[in-house]
Amino acid sequence: MKLLDQLVDERAEIGTAMAAVCDAAAEETRDLSDSETENLSDLHARADSLDARISELRDIQLANAEAAKMRAEVTPTQDDAEKATEVRVGDEPLTYSETSGRSFFRDLYASQMHHDPSAQGRIARHSAEMDVEYRDSSTASFAGLVVPQYLTQLAAELARAGRPFANLCTQLPLPSDGMTINISRVTTGATAAVQATENSAVSEQDLDDTLLTIDIRTVASQQDVSRQALDRGTGVDAIIMADLSSAIATTLDEGCLYGDGTSGALLGLNNITGKNDVVYTDASPTVAEFYPKLLDAIQQINSNRYAGPDLIIMHPRRAAWLAAAVDGQSRPLVLPQANVPQNAMGVGPVAGYGLNGLQIAGIPVVADANVKTNTGAGSNQDSVFVVRRADMLLFESPGAPSMVRMDQTLGGQLTVKIVAFQYAAAVFGRYPAAISQVMGTGLVTPSF
Repeated sequence: MKLLDQLVDERAEIGTAMAAVCDAAAEETRDLSDSETENLSDLHARADSLDARISELRDIQLANAEAAKMRAEVTPTQDDAEKATEVRVGDEPLTYSETSGRSFFRDLYASQMHHDPSAQGRIARHSAEMDVEYRDSSTASFAGLVVPQYLTQLAAELARAGRPFANLCTQLPLPSDGMTINISRVTTGATAAVQATENSAVSEQDLDDTLLTIDIRTVASQQDVSRQALDRGTGVDAIIMADLSSAIATTLDEGCLYGDGTSGALLGLNNITGKNDVVYTDASPTVAEFYPKLLDAIQQINSNRYAGPDLIIMHPRRAAWLAAAVDGQSRPLVLPQANVPQNAMGVGPVAGYGLNGLQIAGIPVVADANVKTNTGAGSNQDSVFVVRRADMLLFESPGAPSMVRMDQTLGGQLTVKIVAFQYAAAVFGRYPAAISQVMGTGLVTPSF
């Protein structure tokens, strides 16, 4: 162990020396001199030799550990039992967590730019940990890594609309390769009829299908960060990754609602051909007049998809408009608790974002600020979507956003570019009848 630690320290010093040679040339905006090139070549040769020796010693360590494990499984003799010391091993903590005291981005930078073996070892351990958590993901290289979960979880606290609807879709993993997903849609089904007489012909109709091809899209975000922030900053990982994740999440959710399927966009609910469109035209809209339109949207899914919807998507302003409505005796039509009189249209709170417990007509409502409020002739209308979640398929790369790449594109300015991205495919057109959209002049900016 002592020899291995010495070699690792020596390898780290060589990595620092190599970085110093490159940084000196970068700061002076020039190519490496002949002597610097020769020096860098010698350093590379020494580094390769040390890497091989370190790898050999680590293999020996692993072999010794395996041998010790095998010995421990053999029943000890009486003398051995008296000498043995009981050791209990609990769960090993993750390499990167809130309490680890290590910076994921700092190690990522050191492993790529300085070839720091200690940082490379921690990144490799993190990759192995994420392989267990996300078995379908690829974490073989430093350019494509699963981001520690505690960093991406902070994205929900940033002031962006996020992905309330996308989180409630039926989540499926992306195929391991390719940029399209092909799904068969049966367009002509079998027929059935009562057999006229014994031994007479039975009703027959050949099945026919149409191939539904969905493109896999890339949602990405980038950030330029000073090297000083990576080297000396505290909590930089959380700030950067939360912002990148939040931007990606919001863009993905917008695409699930309004993407037109062209120019790299997802194909969202608004643009699914064959969905149920319910137009609510009203110069002086009221909740009482809107309610039958919502029920029409629900019954059309029941009537055409032959299965019930289980999610209503609306902008928070529309949810508040419903909760603010009262009947002729000034009693609210949407009450904030479950034990309500029979005249209530809905129950649940208006406060809260996303799936907050509000129900209309017995169906959960998700408040999603990605629902547009500038549509229609007056650019002041929103929409209300009603869907059957089981038919809303969203394929995503596991652990998304699962990739981070760091490129030193502005080395002369000590600026590092961080890029995060994920792959996704929204498959909402498999059953268009599972989608209803209420729209029209009755959904202009509400008055309170």
